[in-house]
Amino acid sequence: MDHSQAPVLDALVAYHAENQTPFTPPGHKQGRGADPRVRAILGDAVFNSDVLATSGLDDRTQSKGVLAKAQELMADAVGAEHTFFSTCGSSLSVKAAMLSVAGPHEKLLVGRDAHKSVVSGLVLAGIVPIWVDPQWDAGRHLAHPPSADAFRTAFTEHPDARGALVTTPTPYGTCSDLSAIADICHAHGVPLIVDEAWGAHLPFHPDLPTWAMDAGADLCVTSVHKMGSGLEQSSVFHLQGNLIEPAVLKNREDLLGTTSPSVLIYAALDGWRRQMVEHGHGLYDNALALAARVRAQLGEIEGMHVHGREDFCGPRLATDLDPLQITVDITALGTTGYRIADWIREHHHINLHLSDHRRISAQLTHADDHRSTEALTAALRDAAAHAEKLRPASRVQVPDPCELRLEQVMLPRDAFFGRTEQVPLDEAVGRISAEMLTPYPPGIPAALPGERLNTEVLQYLHSGVEAGMVVPDAADTRIRTVRVSAED
Repeated sequence: MDHSQAPVLDALVAYHAENQTPFTPPGHKQGRGADPRVRAILGDAVFNSDVLATSGLDDRTQSKGVLAKAQELMADAVGAEHTFFSTCGSSLSVKAAMLSVAGPHEKLLVGRDAHKSVVSGLVLAGIVPIWVDPQWDAGRHLAHPPSADAFRTAFTEHPDARGALVTTPTPYGTCSDLSAIADICHAHGVPLIVDEAWGAHLPFHPDLPTWAMDAGADLCVTSVHKMGSGLEQSSVFHLQGNLIEPAVLKNREDLLGTTSPSVLIYAALDGWRRQMVEHGHGLYDNALALAARVRAQLGEIEGMHVHGREDFCGPRLATDLDPLQITVDITALGTTGYRIADWIREHHHINLHLSDHRRISAQLTHADDHRSTEALTAALRDAAAHAEKLRPASRVQVPDPCELRLEQVMLPRDAFFGRTEQVPLDEAVGRISAEMLTPYPPGIPAALPGERLNTEVLQYLHSGVEAGMVVPDAADTRIRTVRVSAED
């Protein structure tokens, strides 16, 4: 296909050239009704290109097929059979993917390191989760994606499962053996869904981890706004094989998605695809070289250890690592990642990808250059030099893996929508959680609706909040009280 074209962007150019006059939403009417103070900050171009997808970008019947052409080009660019754009982020896309595979009271194998959006999908659909445990690095207190053997065992115990869902890469950049997991799924005649939100860039350079479609996955969801050039909320479904019907996936997305999609998001997706096909290999040559240089520079800072493949990959660990996710252990500085992240934002105006009780992480993309990375390394050198000001840090009580793994005793849907009550923290031990309790980022719930709470997980969350952890989805974000299922 001719990847020099960008159907959405071309249609916007034609819309402006024809000087069309809208008597439709959006109500700002090409920015004429927008507050000048808003236009001064956002710019006129945002409002000029904020048009309806139908009766705007395309005509009432979509006879020009603008969006369809853009999606065909995206599929061709990455080697998928079908691609669908979504403007509601991968948080919605992964729900639609799950509903395409399993329905109410049907089983789905799910890695327990899944994002909170997956749990939301379980709640909405009434799917029965069969949790597959991640591979836990006890020394580093970090979870890597579940192994292929763990999925094989889960299928043996639950042969009626309708499919499997795995998250890879993780927010820390670690990857699972997707090819082996896909083979296991296909041996049982069911599809593999991959939440590849952090992997939009993977198809465009051979030195990056294998991406889901090349590994044999049936359906993958990717957030182009994370590692690509998309605007926030831009997400893409990629589909191949015959285990999920394209019409079913489109129907499920339509069930959950907005009827007012953002043409701005479509346009950025379209332009990013063209950029990657034409220049992606060279851009990632540069990005990978830059990442290697940054890793070396940060590794020279006393008190900081940069994690590489030697730490994260191997037996009972991850299969691969995205080198653009630079994870640094700062335990030797005697403080927490939370305090380091807050300090460099205040003093250097640097925002990190994520932080936890002992790590910080910086996400590099093709957009980074020497200027941005030099600012990062200078900020972290300065933070290390001022570490004494960040001590003592509150200690987070991280449980052992067996204590972190809670028992699922109710369906997430039943616990979430059932009768609930708010109880003090010490009275929540032994009760069934009716809410998600999710350290964010990275957004992996420590407790789910329907899981029986224990002392260790509650103390972990409470001590984490005291140390700087954020648990935004809790009814009480300070974790002094917890929402639990009401008992007779």
